[in-house]
Amino acid sequence: MGRPKNFTRDAVLEKALPVFWRRGFADTSLQELEKTTGVNKSGLYAEFKDKEDLFVQSLRYYLERLEKQALLTAEPLGWNNIERFLKMEPSGLPGQKGCFAVNSMRECAILPPAAADAITRSRSKIKQLLAKNIEAERPKMNPDSLADLVLTFFTGLNMEHNLSLSRRSISRKIHDLMNTLRTL
Repeated sequence: MGRPKNFTRDAVLEKALPVFWRRGFADTSLQELEKTTGVNKSGLYAEFKDKEDLFVQSLRYYLERLEKQALLTAEPLGWNNIERFLKMEPSGLPGQKGCFAVNSMRECAILPPAAADAITRSRSKIKQLLAKNIEAERPKMNPDSLADLVLTFFTGLNMEHNLSLSRRSISRKIHDLMNTLRTL
């Protein structure tokens, strides 16, 4: 009979997420994950198949937390939801910059297929929600095309968060985009 585990899956994900976020998938070592989570290698492997599985589960955990914010499903649908979505602080974690999923896209070529799939599904869902909010405003342009534009802007904006641009600069860019969208 093995020793009882002295950790929870969610607690490990909470602690592993910032490490993957800061260092990326490739540059995160198992030793660093052990140190950060306080769980030894055998404990991690008892809960997760391997480092890839821990990364994928961390990514899914992060995406589920974002989804629970329901920024793009608040009634009434429209530009205000999109603006709140663009202004949100996706990390919610001290010292983290940008969006974990967007940051992870930089490593797409080496990510586990399940991680790339989770990012792709999440982006597709976000695009659909953006399109519904845009459609509610009855724009002259195609809502799907505008949703693509907003999602691309969101990606670039989150990459710029990594450059430590001023909050003011980022707010100005969001303001300018929203003014433009409202005219389309």
